[in-house]
This record gives sequence, structure tokens and C-alpha cells, in this order.
Amino acid sequence: MSDINHIISETSNMMSKAINHLESELSKIRAGKASPAMLDGIMVDYYGNPTQLNQVANVSVLDARTISIQPWEKTMLQHIERGIMAANIGITPQNDGTNIRLFLPPLTEERRRELVKKCNGEGEIAKVSVRNIRRDAIEQIKKLQKDGTSEDECKDAEKSTQEATDKFIVMIDKLLAAKEKEIMSV
Repeated sequence: MSDINHIISETSNMMSKAINHLESELSKIRAGKASPAMLDGIMVDYYGNPTQLNQVANVSVLDARTISIQPWEKTMLQHIERGIMAANIGITPQNDGTNIRLFLPPLTEERRRELVKKCNGEGEIAKVSVRNIRRDAIEQIKKLQKDGTSEDECKDAEKSTQEATDKFIVMIDKLLAAKEKEIMSV
């Protein structure tokens, strides 16, 4: 019985991680207003080592459409500019000699629809991940059944795994609906 409980709890943990990953990916997609999370994952050259932008500069939001990046060392300005350009986030950095500012243009209807499609793609990746986790868990349960665990226990475990999968798929759909509403609102 403890093996089955372990499989079920491990499955829920892995599905939760898939949801957390989806949330972090969705936070990087801009929804019309500036957010420091948009710059997460942007790497800059820091004395020959690729380093995350937020580890070499202070990133803050000035207003709803402007992000300010203040490097801790003035020599990093050009490296930060190059890193932002290489990340291809669709924003051109403005360097004033001490700070870099990113001005977010207002989103067009077409661009909003593209962003919604991108969000839905991320959501589909998360759903596939959750389904793969379910498949692996059911394979482990069937293996336990072959090794002598009772059929009733295995059926109950498969049922609870499916219920967990359904619950996480609904959570993904809710996250996507909220992000779509955020993107499409002007």
C-alpha cells in the first residue's frame, strides 16, 4: 500500500511542478503592462560568464509601460543592451548613459491574438506534461499489480491518479482563461 501512496503523492507533486512552470512561463508573456518578470531568463555577458540580467542590474517598473534597468556597474550597459536585443522580446532598449529604459508599445489587436496563441501553446505543453506524468504513474501502478499488489488497490490508485489529472487540467484551463482575459483587455 505504501508504494501506491508514494506513487500517487509523487504524481501530484510532479503535476504541481508542471503548473508552477506554466505560471512562470505565462508571467513572461507581456499583457500590455510592464513587469520585471518579462526580463526573467535574459542572459548578459558578465566578464565572460553568461549571467541573468537581474543579477547584474536593478530592474524596476517606472509606470505601466516603462521598465527601468539600472546596472550596478556602468560598464555593463552595452552588455545588457546586447542581451536584451539577443533575447528578441520585441522591445528596443533606450540607453541614456546611466540607465536603460524599455518602452512597451501599446498592443495591437493582432499582437494580442498572437500572445493568446502563445499562451495556449504553453498551456498545451503543460497539459501534455500532466498527461505524461499520469501515464508514467499508471504504468508504475500496473507494474505493482503484476508484482502482487491487489487489483482493487491498483484500480483505486488509477482512479485517484485520473482524478488528480482532471483537477490539474482544469487548473491549467483556468490559468489560460485568466491570462487571455488579461491580454485581451485594453
